[in-house]
Amino acid sequence: MAFLTQTQSKPSLLNILADKIDGLKKSYAQYRVYTRTVAELAELSNRDLSDLGIGRGQIRAIAHEAAYGA
Repeated sequence: MAFLTQTQSKPSLLNILADKIDGLKKSYAQYRVYTRTVAELAELSNRDLSDLGIGRGQIRAIAHEAAYGA
């Protein structure tokens, strides 16, 4: 009969640092989506926004949802 033992090793400093860097990259990418979406929607005329069913006051909320999810 065979036994399987699980060993939990401490995450190395390099792994922790890599995880933090990955998190920062993800956060920055989301922020870029947010700012780009706000800029693009803000450039549209009121008529264009109305055609899309968007009010000017909704731009930031829409951009936030696009970047970070609901």
